[in-house]
Amino acid sequence: MLKIAWTESYVLPLPPNHRFPMSKYEVLPQQLLHEGTIRLENIFNPTAIEENWILNTHEFTYWKKLQSLSLTPKETRRTGFPLTQELVQREITIMNGTLLCTQYALQYGIAMNIAGGTHHAFTDRGEGFCLLNDIAIGANYLLENSLVQKILVVDLDVHQGNGIAQIFRNDPRVFTFSMHGANNYPLIKENSDLDIGLADNTEDTFYLKTLDSNLKNLIDQVEPDFIFFQSGVDVLATDKLGKLSLSRDGCKQRDRVVLETAKRNGIPLVASMGGGYSEDFRDIIEAHANTYRLAQEIFF
Repeated sequence: MLKIAWTESYVLPLPPNHRFPMSKYEVLPQQLLHEGTIRLENIFNPTAIEENWILNTHEFTYWKKLQSLSLTPKETRRTGFPLTQELVQREITIMNGTLLCTQYALQYGIAMNIAGGTHHAFTDRGEGFCLLNDIAIGANYLLENSLVQKILVVDLDVHQGNGIAQIFRNDPRVFTFSMHGANNYPLIKENSDLDIGLADNTEDTFYLKTLDSNLKNLIDQVEPDFIFFQSGVDVLATDKLGKLSLSRDGCKQRDRVVLETAKRNGIPLVASMGGGYSEDFRDIIEAHANTYRLAQEIFF
């Protein structure tokens, strides 16, 4: 059974008539339920993560500052969020969603988080709308409990996974692969184990060929027994922040490459949703929904 973590959205305290675009987290599960891709029993609602799993990845001082809402103005600006207790609570719930997804993925082959993909969070700071790093927390949970030996992170958000690269820089048990827009945020990139920076306006054919060949090589060379997939849809040509030029079908085929590779090789996979900022809201929902449709098609 496909298990999907869903955490209630939080509307940030911004000026009247201005809402941070988090509504996709509400609309996506409703769309999947409406069309019959999933049923209510596919969805689970995580509770807040236990503090020890946060501290297994993030520095104590940073976590305590975040918990007590005592980040400096500069640190707060770097996250992109007005810092509130409700936001921190939502974040730690999302973290537990991904952690629990690792357990379901080991059982069913795949699990997914309608949120997460917070790959810009470092051990000691937040950046780019990411306060804590769910993929890193999930990976460290698996390693701490000796549930897996080698993890491959496949980060296909348009922005480099700089936080993940920093967290696992000296850990040979986690291989970090980021394929992203070369000229996009962050300006200063960290060094992943494999970084592929793509030129502006990269289209479907080159993107998919590059992904397919590199992913095949990584499966052979790394021999992972678990995959984390950051499946941001900000690679779309319609994305306001992306700079790449994938079609909606190209984005779907990207997901197919990753999911079929995991299934074919018997590697459990957790997908976190990541970014998506197209002007037309339907582009965002359809592209994200395709990831879940493919998961049902390929794994079940």
